[in-house]
Amino acid sequence: MRKPTPRRGAAGVFALALLATGTVGLAAATPAAATGRHTDCLDQSAPLSVEENRLSFTLPDNANPAVLQPKPYAQQMIEGAGFQDFGPALVDRLCRTTSLGAATKLVEQRGEQLWQAAVRRAQHRGPVKGNLPYSDDRPLYWTRLQSTAALRQWTPRFRLSTAERTALITTFDRASRGMFDIDFPAGKSVLRVIISGFDPYTLDGGTAGTAPGSVGNNIRHGNPSGATALSLDGTTYRTESGKIAYVQAYTLPVNYPEFERGYLEDTVGPFMKPGPRRVDASITVSQAGGAVFNLEQWNGRYHGVSLGNDNYRGCPAVNGVPQLPGDNHACNSVVVPRWGGPTEFSLTNPPQWTTATLPVAQMIAANTGADVPRPPGDTWPDPSVAFGVVWHTNYTEFPDCGSTERVTRNNPPPTEFPPPTAPIPPDPGSCSYSGGGGNYLSNESAYRNTLLRDRMGLDIPAGHIHTPDMQHFETDFNPSDATFDAWRKAIVAQGQNLIHAVADTLD
Repeated sequence: MRKPTPRRGAAGVFALALLATGTVGLAAATPAAATGRHTDCLDQSAPLSVEENRLSFTLPDNANPAVLQPKPYAQQMIEGAGFQDFGPALVDRLCRTTSLGAATKLVEQRGEQLWQAAVRRAQHRGPVKGNLPYSDDRPLYWTRLQSTAALRQWTPRFRLSTAERTALITTFDRASRGMFDIDFPAGKSVLRVIISGFDPYTLDGGTAGTAPGSVGNNIRHGNPSGATALSLDGTTYRTESGKIAYVQAYTLPVNYPEFERGYLEDTVGPFMKPGPRRVDASITVSQAGGAVFNLEQWNGRYHGVSLGNDNYRGCPAVNGVPQLPGDNHACNSVVVPRWGGPTEFSLTNPPQWTTATLPVAQMIAANTGADVPRPPGDTWPDPSVAFGVVWHTNYTEFPDCGSTERVTRNNPPPTEFPPPTAPIPPDPGSCSYSGGGGNYLSNESAYRNTLLRDRMGLDIPAGHIHTPDMQHFETDFNPSDATFDAWRKAIVAQGQNLIHAVADTLD
């Protein structure tokens, strides 16, 4: 896969994004912007991350692919949501910050504000700024990167170690994912449901024009699971029993290191511990393919070889031969010690497999796609629903953990429910190669969430929902269009219905 070439180098990427996204427009609201003071504490030579470097990537013009579009793609996303003031305002505040404590407070506050702004927009609360549809999940991702780029290039007035800078970036990152604003009411009279979504991913490659420096059109990708999380965060739902279900949501990065640092456990774990705000259901959501929602049954511990958004993978691909989990520890999910570890590698602790406890029968019987408009090109064979809902029971295992031989079970899973024959569970003593949701970070989120449920001794619905694929565009290079928006809205609407169907099964 060809790596896209940035239109400009890493140095100056954040300044480019800042200046292009509204220095003139900010002059009235932010006096510092008019004088350029909001960039005088940035070191433009400081290297950015792989993800931040994509801020300057520019698509070809759709009408004439031999020339570039007038603005970088990220800038179009940021402006398209009306978020163009966010980065400059953050930098202006950073330039005036005089201590680590103040910086920590600032980045947490601003990260939460970004998350809340994205939630308000997704839920159409108040005027929708910008020219992108209210449901678009992508502006949050690109505005977050613009902000972490600033933190990476910030030259503060005080001594800041590498570890302290990393901690500030992590704090902003987690805050802007909704991980710090989860707040459930206490007591037995309400129900508490927590869900996750994901960032856009597979952003490199795709069709490219002939314009020098143009980027492939995969950069346009969004993620309907992230859009679903934004649409549900902080909402309530009256269940069939008359109780009120409170839904809280967060989004996850498409990178392995953050998972290994405990992003999911640190977010969900506190609400699985005993107490008056313990969750009644915990559901992870991500995007797959086709026109079906898959309810994944078995989750594997194994990491595959797909790259994260940061172009990192811990499990190497060697001549197409899968690495054995016992020989390459980086091919296994590991849990930080504060959530049970262990500190030394073990092939069986944590276990190779976890199992979903979603109310599959009720979720399928709820006919969640019946009131959802079908998007253009929908291929699900039943025209009475938007998308199908299938109990997804397949997986692939190493029957012998010391052999590269793999066996796939329950493939393909039947689309009818209940199935004509019961699915076969993983062999005792086998090692995982892929769960029903594969062996990428979707499966990783499902595995960690259900492992937490088991380690906390909970008997609650927990599992993973894979959505249909959202990447349906009318043109090669336009950042958005009506078809792309229709697919996102349809997936989000049926995803909401599936979450509510889970809530209807809770006492």
